[in-house]
Amino acid sequence: MSALERARSVIGVRFRRQGRGEGGFDCVGLVGWAHKVDVPADYPGRSGDATRVVTVLAAAGFRRVDRAMAGDVLLLLTGPGQLHLGLSTGGGILHADAVARAVVERRDVPWPILSIWRK
Repeated sequence: MSALERARSVIGVRFRRQGRGEGGFDCVGLVGWAHKVDVPADYPGRSGDATRVVTVLAAAGFRRVDRAMAGDVLLLLTGPGQLHLGLSTGGGILHADAVARAVVERRDVPWPILSIWRK
C-alpha cells in the first residue's frame, strides 16, 4: 500500500493535536503514519521553524524534489509563522485539517508550498 493509499484509508478520522494513530492525527502524525516513519512528539502546535521541519524530514529519509507527485510531502505556509504538512494527491492535498477537525482530501492546495519531499 502506498503512502497516499494508507492516508486515504483514514479520511474522516478526527483531528487530534499530537495524534499519531487511527484514534486521531495532526498533520505531522498523518504524514509519519502514512509513510511509516517515526516523527517527533516534542514540537509546538503552531511552529514556524521551517529549518527544524526540513531537518526532521531529511533525517527520516525524505529528499527534497522540485515537482510533486502523489504521496509526496508538502511543507506549506498556512499563515504568518504557521507551517503545515500534507500529502500531495497529484493536484490536491490530503491532510489533517484542524478547522474541519478531521483528515480530509481537497482537490486543490490552498496555501503556498514552501518545499516538496519524497521518500
